[in-house]
Amino acid sequence: MADLKRLDEALSRYLRPETFPLAIRMVRHGEPVPEKSRRPFRDLKVQITTCMGYTMARRYGWAMAMSHEDISCPLSKVVYGFEEEVGYFKEGCTCAGMYTATKEAGARTEAAIAKFSWKEYETILCAPLQRADFEPQVVVVYGNSAQVMLLVVAALFKEGGRITSSFAGRIDCSDSVIQTLQTSRPQVILPCYGDRVFGQAQDHEMGFSFPFSFGDSLIEGLEGAYKGGVRYPVPTYLRYQPAYPPSYTKLEEIWASQRQDTPPAK
Repeated sequence: MADLKRLDEALSRYLRPETFPLAIRMVRHGEPVPEKSRRPFRDLKVQITTCMGYTMARRYGWAMAMSHEDISCPLSKVVYGFEEEVGYFKEGCTCAGMYTATKEAGARTEAAIAKFSWKEYETILCAPLQRADFEPQVVVVYGNSAQVMLLVVAALFKEGGRITSSFAGRIDCSDSVIQTLQTSRPQVILPCYGDRVFGQAQDHEMGFSFPFSFGDSLIEGLEGAYKGGVRYPVPTYLRYQPAYPPSYTKLEEIWASQRQDTPPAK
């Protein structure tokens, strides 16, 4: 299994992400929480969304600990098992009218979302990978499409095949953490509407998540792809002669004509 420092150094060297890669761990009831972790309700006097907590970690460099009392997003409370999945949610009522035309369609969307069982975990830990004082279960990296493409290449470098991901445009905090933890497979993350509104995910950003146990394979893939010429920043091809508008090339014709009319120097 990769160590935190080695994995962070590989991501920094080969990927150069704009924000800190995230180490994330789900903590069960009674398990210790690092003392230096910031708790939104206790330390910031506010309740937040999970995606806001993740953004604080990846942009501010903070170590965050989020439990039921820290989270205001009802959808996050359901999928992370901090509240019970009641019939109103299962029936698609929170989805209909916004993301689906009917409650029936919404119910199918809600049923497809990965969830933890009610009270399965007590706390979400997240911190920049390089500063985490816990062993993560999942690593999440935000980047542009070229950086995420490179992570896909790196993830497939050893075994080949294709990355399989699924998207709904909502509750991406489930996709990045819960789905990845439950499947033990890396995947591409499409930031959801809430992540953009509340978590401040930018239009150019995508995500990539993978189990921490997959770290060694990813490092090997990043190194191998780099040696093979698949790199970031992408080395754009520049060994060609460009074409110009006729008004530009007219200058070349004028200069050529002048050279023909000028007698050779004695």
